[in-house]
Amino acid sequence: MSRKALIAMSGGVDSSVAALLMKEKGYDCIGVTMKLHDNRDNGLALEKSCCTSDDIADAGRVAERLGIPFYVVDYKADFKEKVMDPFVEAYLRGCTPNPCIECNRHLKFEHLYRKAEELGCDVIATGHYACVDHDGTQYCLKRAADPAKDQSYVLYSLTQEQLGHTMFPLGALKKEQVRELAREHDLINAAKRESQDICFIPDGDYKRFMREHYHINIGDGEFVDRTGKVLGKHSGYYGFTIGQRRGLGIAAEAPYYVVDILPERNQVVLGENEDLYQTTLVAEHVNWLMSSDYKDMIIQAKVRYRQAAQNAYVKRLEGDRIQVEFLEPQRAITRGQAVVLYCGDIVIGGGTISALTTDRA
Repeated sequence: MSRKALIAMSGGVDSSVAALLMKEKGYDCIGVTMKLHDNRDNGLALEKSCCTSDDIADAGRVAERLGIPFYVVDYKADFKEKVMDPFVEAYLRGCTPNPCIECNRHLKFEHLYRKAEELGCDVIATGHYACVDHDGTQYCLKRAADPAKDQSYVLYSLTQEQLGHTMFPLGALKKEQVRELAREHDLINAAKRESQDICFIPDGDYKRFMREHYHINIGDGEFVDRTGKVLGKHSGYYGFTIGQRRGLGIAAEAPYYVVDILPERNQVVLGENEDLYQTTLVAEHVNWLMSSDYKDMIIQAKVRYRQAAQNAYVKRLEGDRIQVEFLEPQRAITRGQAVVLYCGDIVIGGGTISALTTDRA
């Protein structure tokens, strides 16, 4: 009797090839697309977005081509509660959220995981570039073979139970190999461009989104330097992020960068590039994938998706918090983003950056 697999299909080439590969492995596949929002309702450009009606249609056509059942599940209310609302709340706290991580945590690997159980599926498979292995005692989330496409950073919230029932068929492939497989099997999205922006704000205008959909209008505030000197005006502190240089509208001999955000004062603090470097951070809501004590061990940590992992020490604090101390100062560590910990190619855990400190916590 063949095993059953739920394939999370977004309409893109990656998840489509994941379905193809799972079918070739002999799995009885079911394609499922999550309807999370509809940018047509917002009058927004769809070119670089995902989860649109066109994407759902593409996923359905691929499923038909592969000869597998296909379903659409409506999770729009859950997506708003678990991803969009926290996104807005984080910006209002002066943080920079990562909605893809929350979507993976709550939608793909919680709601869709439960849907797989309802449909009697043994595993869930997605088009993420990552790998799952077993070391004899526990499951391991590992980096993908292609460093340029590795998505292990946004998957750190998975549990051992979820890892045990998850497959990433693209983990050993490069992007060009995935597209070639799609062409060989005449999949309609073989050349489809990748989504680049936040799916529910494809035009990148966070303030417009928050103003129109959450009725938020903080009003004008001040750009200040690190001494409190006023440098200019802005239209509201939310929507800025640490390290930002573009869109400030401040003329100066040397470029300014956002180095801090003060929501209570509606101020954005500007400084020089050297002001962006920090050594120590505190993270909360930490999820440990691997059971081990990494005290006094040099591990590797990433504070951004595209960053190369950097050597650091990690210390467990009270509750679900950790302190990460880098051996070398890191640029633009940002509250609200994730710090993800690695031991070689294995993800050992991660959490949400909540504070920066020059002292030991």
